[in-house]
Amino acid sequence: MEQNRFVIITGMSGAGKTQVLRTLEDLNYFCVDNLPVMLLPKFIELSRQTPGRNTAMVIDARGGESFAGLLEIMDEMKANGFAFELLFLDADNAALIRRYKETRRRHPLEKGHNSLAESVALERKSLKEVRERADTVIDTSRYSAAMLKDEISHLYGGAASSSEMLIVVQSFGFKYGLPLDSDLVLDVRFLPNPFYDPELRKHTGNDKEVQDFLNKYPETFEFLKMECELLSFLIPRYVKEGKSQLVISVGCTGGQHRSVYIANNIYNYLRLKSWRVELLHREITQTGIKPGGDATIK
Repeated sequence: MEQNRFVIITGMSGAGKTQVLRTLEDLNYFCVDNLPVMLLPKFIELSRQTPGRNTAMVIDARGGESFAGLLEIMDEMKANGFAFELLFLDADNAALIRRYKETRRRHPLEKGHNSLAESVALERKSLKEVRERADTVIDTSRYSAAMLKDEISHLYGGAASSSEMLIVVQSFGFKYGLPLDSDLVLDVRFLPNPFYDPELRKHTGNDKEVQDFLNKYPETFEFLKMECELLSFLIPRYVKEGKSQLVISVGCTGGQHRSVYIANNIYNYLRLKSWRVELLHREITQTGIKPGGDATIK
């Protein structure tokens, strides 16, 4: 008999915990938001008396000083043989601050004497050990609501939702930092840089002008051919190992030209191979555009 799942959701304020809980509700989990830490043991007892139902709860900084007792209670749960999963939702500081400004909500650690940025930094410091103990960490910085829902359904929706690994292909600029959720990182800064052509600088790898420029160089096709062959070798083995998501990050200097072009081609190649794949361009405003046409490498 399959054991019921007991999921504790925590993480940074503004990282998407409420949306995760709503998705789990749709998956027929019994869900509780903002459960005080001190009530967790009692809630565990009640859930044990109600077999046949998966359970999820959000415990976070809104609980105030009592939140600090979460680690101790989790240790007690493990010592008593109670199985649970700890899901940590994260996002970079810029994304969290932007979301709070858009919603005009007040951060739970904002006491009037510290700024929003200081509140975010304080919360991140206080959650460091909790994050290290998490079974799953999801960085939602570049996620759309649909992508987050899809990933939660894939991770917690049972056999019907977990039958296929999700592949995320994303372009980025090294000058802005490496994506934290990367599994594979491809550095394409060896390719000729369209940025140095004044006519191409204003375009991106989504535009024909940049594509024509990069298509002139044999190393572009040699790299794509070798990379697609490598992915054809790796992906079935990741699936066999039980990996639920693979994040392929393609980087150039600014994340506008070469990385976008290569990411588009890898996405198209994987799509032709019928893999479940999403595309993101981190450094350009047209995030999530899925290019049409055929893959360069088939």
